[in-house]
This record gives sequence, C-alpha cells and structure tokens, in this order.
Amino acid sequence: MGMMRLDHVSYAVGPEEGLAATVARLAETLGIERVKGGVHPRFGTRNAIFPLRNRQYLEVVEVLDHPSSEKAPFGQAVRARSEMGGGWMGWCVTVDDLAPFEERLERQSVPGNRKFPDGRELTWRQIGIKGLIADPQVPYLLRWDEGTEELHPSQAHTPQAELSSITIAGSRDRVRGWLGLDDPEETVGDLNVVFESPSGTPGILEVTFETPKGTITL
Repeated sequence: MGMMRLDHVSYAVGPEEGLAATVARLAETLGIERVKGGVHPRFGTRNAIFPLRNRQYLEVVEVLDHPSSEKAPFGQAVRARSEMGGGWMGWCVTVDDLAPFEERLERQSVPGNRKFPDGRELTWRQIGIKGLIADPQVPYLLRWDEGTEELHPSQAHTPQAELSSITIAGSRDRVRGWLGLDDPEETVGDLNVVFESPSGTPGILEVTFETPKGTITL
C-alpha cells in the first residue's frame, strides 16, 4: 500500500466568528502560535496553520465568497461545515501514491495550491472530499508534490504542540475499507484513532493535543 500517515486535521470557522476570531480562540485555548496560511484559489477557501510535531498540523479553514467555492468539493465541504456552526471538518491522510485511490473511487485527484508571500508555491493533489461530504468520518487523501518538503505547513515555525488522538463517531471497518487497509496489521502512521458509535452524524467528535498548557481536547 505504501506509506500512509496522518497529515493534518481541518477545523472550519463558524458562520459568525470568522477566521481571525476562530484562530485567536484556538491559539488561546492551546497556548500556541498560529502561522498565516493563505488562499487556495482553486477551492475558494483560505486557511491559517498551527504547526504540530511529527510533521503534522492543525488547519483552520474558511470559505470565501468566490465562484470556485461553489464548484470545488473542498469549498463546498468547508461551506457546509461552517453553516452547521463550524468545528471539526475532517482529517487528512498523506500517501505516496494516489493511483490506488483514483482507481477505487473511479475519478482523478485534483490539484491544489497556495502561494506564499515571497512567491514560492506549495502544490499538491488530493482526492476524497466528495466521500468526506457524504460520510464525514472518512479522511481525504493528499500527496504533496515533489520538492515542496520545506514548504509543508508543519515547517512554518517550530511546533509547540502535538496531536495525540482523534475521536471519530463512526466505524473502524468503514474507515479501514475506505483507506484500502485490508491487512489488520496495516495502520495509519502516527495516529491514535478512537471510534465511537455515532448517535448522530458520523465525523470527528474531538481531537486531543499535548500543548504547553497540558493535554487539551477540542
């Protein structure tokens, strides 16, 4: 199957709060600094980043009033989560080869990009957002393009916290099937996922971090 590991978790801003206020609230709660992200022109969204240890990060994402956010599944996913009040939108697993997923989902991955103020550009391909919209317990999948290693959002400054676990309302078997993990020995690296039977909508219930303020669950 190749390498598969948790890359980041995405938190959508609420309809009233907006990006700056959401980011300030999370920074205060976790006791860590954020990094300015930027606009995803293909998706009609923008983000802010909290770099975490283990080459992971927390992304806070907001939909923009932009035509691409109506068309792109990622923009649609952020809008839907924001309109529900904001909160955990999804988790993202990075893989070294998207081809098996493109084959299984019978569609191509889509390119994503974000420009840095200094003109450098972070580029990647992703797939699975439509799956996440239909069933918010499943992660989406991403492959960072070659040569972007130092632009990975986790590298934006020295991480002050790490992600220790994700609690998901859903089914371990469903998620493993989605990821193509047929062998019980295969796991997603660096990730402790706890599954609970959903009483309502499936999806991320909470994420726990080790921070300068101790163990914090959002």
